[in-house]
Amino acid sequence: MFAIDKRILNLLVIITLTFITFLWTYWIFHYPVQFEVIGVVIVVRIIASIFLFKDYSLSWSKVTQKTFLLKSLVYIVAFCVYAPLFYTHVRLSLMLSELFFYLFSITFVMYLYYFWINHSRTHKDKTLVIYGAGKSGLKLEEEYRNTAYKMRYFVDDDIRLQKRSIDSVRIISKDELKEKLSENKYDLLLIAIPSTSAKNINAIYEELRPYFHEIKILPSLDTILSDTFLSHQLKEITVEDLLARHPKDLDKMKISQFIKGKTVMITGAGGSIGSEIVRQCLKYGARKLILIDHSEFNLYQLMEELQSDKLVPIMQSVLNESLMDKAFDTYKPEIVVHAAAYKHVPLVESNVEEGILNNVLGTKICIDLSIKHGVQKFILISTDKAVRPTNVMGTTKRICELYAQNVDAKKTHIVAVRFGNVLGSSGSVIPKFKAQIEKGGPITVTHPEITRYFMLIPEACELVLQTGAIGENGELFILDMGEPVKIADLAQKMIDLSGKKEIVIEFTGLRPGEKLYEELLIHESDKKTAYESIMVTNKTPYAIDKLCTDIEELFTCNDKIAKLKEIVPEFNHNAH
Repeated sequence: MFAIDKRILNLLVIITLTFITFLWTYWIFHYPVQFEVIGVVIVVRIIASIFLFKDYSLSWSKVTQKTFLLKSLVYIVAFCVYAPLFYTHVRLSLMLSELFFYLFSITFVMYLYYFWINHSRTHKDKTLVIYGAGKSGLKLEEEYRNTAYKMRYFVDDDIRLQKRSIDSVRIISKDELKEKLSENKYDLLLIAIPSTSAKNINAIYEELRPYFHEIKILPSLDTILSDTFLSHQLKEITVEDLLARHPKDLDKMKISQFIKGKTVMITGAGGSIGSEIVRQCLKYGARKLILIDHSEFNLYQLMEELQSDKLVPIMQSVLNESLMDKAFDTYKPEIVVHAAAYKHVPLVESNVEEGILNNVLGTKICIDLSIKHGVQKFILISTDKAVRPTNVMGTTKRICELYAQNVDAKKTHIVAVRFGNVLGSSGSVIPKFKAQIEKGGPITVTHPEITRYFMLIPEACELVLQTGAIGENGELFILDMGEPVKIADLAQKMIDLSGKKEIVIEFTGLRPGEKLYEELLIHESDKKTAYESIMVTNKTPYAIDKLCTDIEELFTCNDKIAKLKEIVPEFNHNAH
């Protein structure tokens, strides 16, 4: 019924405006009125508008330049049909003049209706500023027209755009906005620059936060849904948005060539890193994914989430060599990503033997079986805590790196990749801080000066797969994690984002095995790959026979710490 009403309304507009513009044109040209001409023009315009182009579906309440252009196209096409019919009876200049008056009239009526809908019927009692005058910003401005928000300014860093206007809304610089806001506080700031860096988002947020009651942001460019309103995709700024790094040299083609059509085994598949590796492998077209995890709940959650027939869940520990051997033999993986490990520093300090077995023996079993079954590529997930380690966990991962670099790999290419903390993982500080904020505080930080490297899980995992694609045997890659972040600053930022200014930060002292600063390189290395986000270190030689003997003794000796120091001389145990 609504569609019929719009057709009738459109028909009445065409008839009325055509009569008015023709009568006006005849009067100007002192030409006798020809009602048969007017009738034919009306019929052609109705056929073109309603039956051919269906332009009645264009929303007049959200009129844009595109709406006007489409309307103009309809009537220009109609003109090309009826003008030749009257070429010998009516002067062409008269017909063209009438078309001009008609287009002017229809535009005037559309904008009059638009103004009435959006200004007289909508009470705009809130103020809006959009940061970014690009496509995203313009789309958001269009979507907010029929809301209670009055658009005040576009803000853009491009000097060429500043001082211009879009639909009477000025484009200004950030500094100019701060001057205008010095005496006022606006309601809403929308940051509509999805391709910018987290560093820039952070700078905008820090500078403009005092001037707005609310700030929202579009997600990163690769996660925006094209078939959904941008205004529906806006979200509150999170600490992840302020710390995220989006590597510009992510080579998705290289990753796709590496993964597509392959059978990939992921150990620790239910963990934060492992599960994201699974998602990325699905995205890049893996043929089959063998998911190894000893946690029933983690595997169940992952299977329920992904719902793919490419997934093969295997609930077992990497320490069970016979079952792992059977899995390798049954599914014959071409790529193995080894993410299974105990990573929580204080817990491993309290469970040294279990940490050594799971991390060192589990890794050794997976590497040995990969070599035995002719796996093409083995990727070991390592950590920045393996650099000059002060804890058992970091030392076990360093031993894994040494084994990966020095074992006789035969036809298997074994690479290791080292990176820092990932944002939002189950063991990271961010979920802990969020829980503490929800409870009303305090937030507990171990030391005022403690810093860590951070990266988003999806970005880290894509770079992990990229290192697998470019890696040769025995290489140890380091991901560029950007600048380290002071944890106390991170905690304060999360308090600011929550709006709970009363929450305080308490310092509790360093935990066993924890150090103030993490490192990513053992030695400053000038070895760079083709990608700025990925570096590669020099190989650390260790006679493999001696390393295997040392590892066996590590499992059986009484003084585990002393043996760890023997294998990794730079291990400086900080047990408190």
